[in-house]
Amino acid sequence: MSYRTCVLGVGRLIMSTLNNSETFIEGKDQIARKAVKDIRDIATLPEIAIKIIKLVEDPNSTAQDLNNIITNDPALGARILKVVNSAFYGLPGQVGSINRAIVLLGLNAVKNIVVAASLAKLFRGGQVCENFNARDLWAHSIAVATATKQLAGRMDIGSPDEAFLAGLIHDLGIMVEVQARPAKFVQAFEMFSANPSATLRDAEQAVIGATHEDFGAALCRQWKFPLSLIHVTGYHHRPLELPPVDRNLASLVHVADFVAAGADQGCKHTIEGDGIEPAVLESLQLTPRIVQEVIDCLPESMGESDCFLKDAA
Repeated sequence: MSYRTCVLGVGRLIMSTLNNSETFIEGKDQIARKAVKDIRDIATLPEIAIKIIKLVEDPNSTAQDLNNIITNDPALGARILKVVNSAFYGLPGQVGSINRAIVLLGLNAVKNIVVAASLAKLFRGGQVCENFNARDLWAHSIAVATATKQLAGRMDIGSPDEAFLAGLIHDLGIMVEVQARPAKFVQAFEMFSANPSATLRDAEQAVIGATHEDFGAALCRQWKFPLSLIHVTGYHHRPLELPPVDRNLASLVHVADFVAAGADQGCKHTIEGDGIEPAVLESLQLTPRIVQEVIDCLPESMGESDCFLKDAA
């Protein structure tokens, strides 16, 4: 047995023992919050993005309210029009005004474009270590977002626009690790790579003391995202641990993770196990046939998503 394998085995044992302790949970939360605080200048959504998220969450807001915010940022307005006129949305003819874009797409879709443009900046930086590239993770995030949206639409579960955003942000915690604890992340990734039976979360826990789920949830809390999205970042690998009323979106992202891997889109390092848990499919009333259909059509959909991918170049 190699030294790395032995260390990881010990880490797993410690994690298993401490997972049942409130002190350990508090420790993980503190580690995650500290990391987010350490990268506050990097991992800060632009003020306009935060305003737009709050506005869209307000049931009393209107398309004109959103238009008023966006028109004060010409660069953002140009970005929105570029995405709206891409193949991803497939609208007939060219859309020349923000107001028209909002009317055609709706407030949530425009919000997603704004957040995607903001998040893409976090994934710049290229090769982090051997076999891990931040751009590949962004491609994976776009694939999972696209697959989550398709699954939500096919199953009529929630809002497809919220599903897209959920998939987009699900692995944000990895970029928190990369930026706040780069040396430890590289060490964890090397440990994970050296032991095929381990998961990336196992290695993160053993080396960093918390996982990308913990870091992602902490970042979403700082950004004051809705609780449903905090659940996605914090539980996408274990959605059935959430109460039934809160688990649908995280479960869709969990399935979309495997869909993206099955379609060979983006990196696969975060995928755990050999396949989707049957209990997750059952909770969504989702059939393997539908999952396969989404896998089959995802590469074409990803081609249409280039408008999002280019932001991280």
